[in-house]
Amino acid sequence: MSNRITVRSLDPHDKSWLRHEARRRGVSMEALVRQFIHERREKSQRHASPADAFKRHFGSEHGVELSPRTGYGYRPVLFKGSDEA
Repeated sequence: MSNRITVRSLDPHDKSWLRHEARRRGVSMEALVRQFIHERREKSQRHASPADAFKRHFGSEHGVELSPRTGYGYRPVLFKGSDEA
């Protein structure tokens, strides 16, 4: 089964860029468009992690400098009278 799509009124500069980009990658314009669509679909279907939410709102690109994590922040539990200090 052949699925077809036609894109009308494509800006000449966009078409020229698409042709150049396809040539640079060594694929056809059609294959490049399929690749773009596939990548976009994959990206839109990914489930965001809590870390992704922090990245969207914090970080140097948003004016917040976060220091790199150096450890997990766990401290050993010491009981009274234990030999370890």
